Amino acid sequence: MQPDSLGAYLKNRRDRVTPADVGLRTYGTARRVPGLRREELAQLAGVSAGYYTRLEQGQAGTVSQQVLDALAGVLRLDPTETAHLHNLALRSGSRGAPRLVRPRPERPHQRVLNLLDALGEASPAVVLGRRGDILAWNRTGHALVAEHLDSDAPWDPAHRPSVPRMFFLDPLARELHRNWDELARIHVAYLRLTAGRYPTDGRLAELIGELTMRSADFAALWAKGDVADCTVGRMSLQHPTVGGVDVDYQVWLQPESPDHRLELYTPADTASADALRLLAAQVGEGSQGQRRPTGPVPVLPGQEAVV
Repeated sequence: MQPDSLGAYLKNRRDRVTPADVGLRTYGTARRVPGLRREELAQLAGVSAGYYTRLEQGQAGTVSQQVLDALAGVLRLDPTETAHLHNLALRSGSRGAPRLVRPRPERPHQRVLNLLDALGEASPAVVLGRRGDILAWNRTGHALVAEHLDSDAPWDPAHRPSVPRMFFLDPLARELHRNWDELARIHVAYLRLTAGRYPTDGRLAELIGELTMRSADFAALWAKGDVADCTVGRMSLQHPTVGGVDVDYQVWLQPESPDHRLELYTPADTASADALRLLAAQVGEGSQGQRRPTGPVPVLPGQEAVV
C-alpha cells in the first residue's frame, strides 16, 4: 500500500474545516461538501481555483513552500501536520510513484544500548525503530509492555516485536491497555507521519497494508487521515502480574540514529510506583542477564530490491 498522496491529504483536511471556522458567511445556502469548497480554500490561500484543483488531482508538479504554508494556515494545521504536508509535496513533485525498497534491518546504536544498561531496572525502557519495531528493552520494559513475548525477541531482526502489530493484532496487548482507544489513534497518526517522511520504505508500506487488511480498527483509524507526533503521554495498564498501573511515557530522540526513539516509562502515582518496584524486583530475581546483538547486522539477499 502506498502512503497518502498530497491531493488526498488536502481533501481530507479541507473536509474538516467549515466556513465558520475561517470566518466565511454562507447565508444559509445548502452546501454539498462537508467543509470548504475548493474555490473557497483557494481564495483564502491566495491561489487560483484552477491551480488548487490541479493540486488535489496531483497535476500541479512542484509546489512552493509559500503556497504550502498558506494552505496549512487556512486548513488550521499544527506544526506536525504542516511538516507532513511538506513531505507529501516533496514526493508529489517527483515523477511517478515512489520506488519502494526494502531497507536493511535496523540496529540500535551502541550508545543507546549503553544508556539502556545504565538505567538499570528501576525505570522500564524500550528502544523503538522507524516502523515501531522493538529494537531493545531492559527487563522491566519487557515485563511491563510484553511479558508474554520472548525477552530475546528484539535481538533477532526476523522476529522482533512490532508495536503496531501488537496493538492491532495481539489480543493480549489490547487487554493490557485500559486506554487502548486513545493510544490506538496516536499510533496510527504517528505511523502516517512516518509514512510521509519515508515514502520509499517498502517494509513500512507492507506493514500499513497488512494492518489495513487484517484489522478493521486500524483501517477505520487510517481512513480518518490524522497525523500526529508521539513524544509524551500516558498509558493506563491492567497488568497481568502487578495489576493496575498508570505510567507516563517520554520519548527521547537519538541524534546519531534519528529514526530510533528511546521510550521511558515513569509512574503516574504512588500506587503505580509501588507496582513498578514490584515488577523490577520480580524480573531481577529471575533474570540471568540479556543478550545483546554483536557484530554487523547481516545483509540478507534482496533487502535493497524493489518491492
